Formats: sequence, C-alpha cells, structure tokens
Amino acid sequence: MADLNVPIGGLQLKNPVLTASGTFGYGIEFADFIDLSRIGGIVVKGTTLRAREGNDYPRMAETPAGMLNAVGLQNKGVDYFITDIYPKIKDINTHFLVNVSGSTIEDYVACAERINDLKKISAIELNISCPNVKQGGMAFGITCAGASPVVRAVRKAYRKTLIVKLSPNVSDIAEIAKAVEGEGADAVSLINTLLGMAIDVEQRKPILSTITGGLSGPCIKPIALRMVYQTYKAVRIPIIGLGGISNGKDAVEFLLAGAAAIQIGTYNFIDPAISVKVVEEINQYLDRHGFQSVKELTGAAV
Repeated sequence: MADLNVPIGGLQLKNPVLTASGTFGYGIEFADFIDLSRIGGIVVKGTTLRAREGNDYPRMAETPAGMLNAVGLQNKGVDYFITDIYPKIKDINTHFLVNVSGSTIEDYVACAERINDLKKISAIELNISCPNVKQGGMAFGITCAGASPVVRAVRKAYRKTLIVKLSPNVSDIAEIAKAVEGEGADAVSLINTLLGMAIDVEQRKPILSTITGGLSGPCIKPIALRMVYQTYKAVRIPIIGLGGISNGKDAVEFLLAGAAAIQIGTYNFIDPAISVKVVEEINQYLDRHGFQSVKELTGAAV
C-alpha cells in the first residue's frame, strides 16, 4: 500500500480526499453511511458570523450532469457551531475544517477569531466569493484588489492553516491565487461553483428565485481541471482541487494537473460513500502504477 499522507500547510492529511463545503453538512449527517475517520478531512458547511436564513425557494435545480444551487449560505452562525456542533465532532479521528464566509472584512475576521481556539479545527477555508456589501455587492474574490485585503486581515487574526477558496468566475484565476499567496494563504482550493441559470419553459421564467445560481457536478470538471493546471504553474503553495469529481480516476486527474489534495462535492448527494471509495481507488491506482507515495502524482502531467 502506497503512502497516502499529504501535507497542506500545517495539516498532515492521512489521505488526499476531503469533502467539499455545503455538500456534507457537518459530517455527522453521513456517519450512518461511512466511517468518517477514513476521510482525509471534512470541510463543514459555510459558516458566517451571524445566522443566515438563505435565499427564498426554489433555490436548487437539476441540470444535465450537474445542478444549480442558490442556497445562500443558510446557517445558524459561528456561535451555534461552537456550542452545538463542535462538541459532537471534536472526537472524530479526522481533520475538520470550517468554511468561513462573510459580507465584510470585519465579519470574516470576527468569525475566524472565534474559531481560533477550537483545538479540533485544524484549518479554515476562506470563501471569498460572497457579496462585499460595503462595496456595492461585488464579490471579494473576483479581483486581486478585492481578494488581497480580506486574506491579509484574516491572516493576521487566524493562527492555524488558512486555505482560500477561489471563484472560477474571473478572467485569470492564477493571478488571484498569486495575490492570496502573497498575503499569507497556506493553500488555495479551487474551483467554487460557476455562475449559471435554468428556465422553466412551461412557466416561461427562471427556475431559481435568485435567477442565477452556482453550477456544480461532473459538467464543470474540465473547467476545474484546467484552472488547477494553470494555478499550479503560478503558485508554490498547495492546491486542493475540486469540481465534478465522481470517482478515483477524476481525483487522479486533478492530482496530475497539480492538486495536492481534492474535495468531493455534488457527488456526495448521489453516493454518500463516494469519499471512501475514492480513497480506495487512488490507492489502487498508485499500487497498479508502482508509485510509493501519492505526493508523486502532484503535477506529474504539468
């Protein structure tokens, strides 16, 4: 059996497979389906400083080989996570990461500060694709000028591993990655969902209440793979690749394109045991091709 351990900043993952935020709840919801300790890490659902109700329904729609969502970061806030969720997950033998979102830099910082002292939380994943209310609704993550200040501020406030999740809805994702690397990010994860929409032809109106939503699933894999490949050539920090991964072959493609680890998202809804299956399939690939370590795959096709 090959060595599956992967370092991401200050983390030492037992294997390169994590679950993506928003698709795996807080992890405990999947405990009846798999042994959670077999996953390299679990990224819990998007967490904000204060509770959010999310967007109006309908806020999900199926598309060919994927889905659209406009949930709107519905969650009960970071204090609820600390008091009600953290005690239930802190003794599970895997890494837990919190996806931190916000509408202002101050919100991001305050949320990260509250998570600092949670011993079991190994890292945060900073979601910089949310509306920047103070600047007219522009997402922080779509420009270097928007991404840099929020990462810089959170880096000063947060002591452990800082992963920044990047939006694909940009002209040059590698430039954004370089900008956040320069501000102290320990790693980047990409890609977040692509902007899309669906229309009900019988009612002749958009299906989602928000008109547009985030497209995910196997249909976005070629785009995600290309962006990981481009980013790998631009930065020195580790990349966590995600976007349409549904089996071990997909995961290996991302590793070969430059990812050090991967996240599985939408496919968790189809097969709740997919994460552990992908761990097994990666190991089988390594054994079949004579690799001693999964780290040998990272960037091997670049």
